[in-house]
Amino acid sequence: MNKYNTQQENFWAGEFGNEYVSRSQGEEIINSNIDFFKKALKKTNGIDTCIELGSNIGLNIRALKKIYPKQEHHVIEINEKAVSYLKEFISEDKIINDSIINFKPFQKWDLVLIKGVLIHVNPDLLEEVYTKLHNATDKYILIAEYYNRTPTAVEYRGFSERLFKRDFCGEIMDKFSDLKLIDYGFCYHRDNNFPQDDISWFLLKKDK
Repeated sequence: MNKYNTQQENFWAGEFGNEYVSRSQGEEIINSNIDFFKKALKKTNGIDTCIELGSNIGLNIRALKKIYPKQEHHVIEINEKAVSYLKEFISEDKIINDSIINFKPFQKWDLVLIKGVLIHVNPDLLEEVYTKLHNATDKYILIAEYYNRTPTAVEYRGFSERLFKRDFCGEIMDKFSDLKLIDYGFCYHRDNNFPQDDISWFLLKKDK
């Protein structure tokens, strides 16, 4: 029985999401993430609180904890198996086991992080997710996704309608005039020291 309204949400909440949890582990990933965040967040200040939308088992948060030991973290994760890993290092009251589509921001965070997640959201719901990102922050949004100038769907591990590339950053800036691009970059999967999965990242700051 499907719990959520879209194919994409049920895909990640279900068996495929469980298998992804088993594949996506290791200290090497955390070390690459530490390098990533040191670069992507170098122009920030005062990021004492952070929420990650779509955290999986928390490899991004583990890296952030290494860089910012006192940073307070909330996470949203749709897959129950992934949540069981999150409970090992994040208190249960800071974990929301649900879809980001259902998420309603209940406070403002200094940093809102979404990495490798927007590409898997049903395109019809992206505007809604952009609004959640905007409403959840009072300082910064960090978006890290596959980039394409025009929207396109890509087959993902044999499945169609499960991965979409587009200019997510451009679209959210067009929607909210108080968001300004302050930094951006690209991570290459063949980086000799700290590879990432060919993601483009964009750091946005919210004008007050």
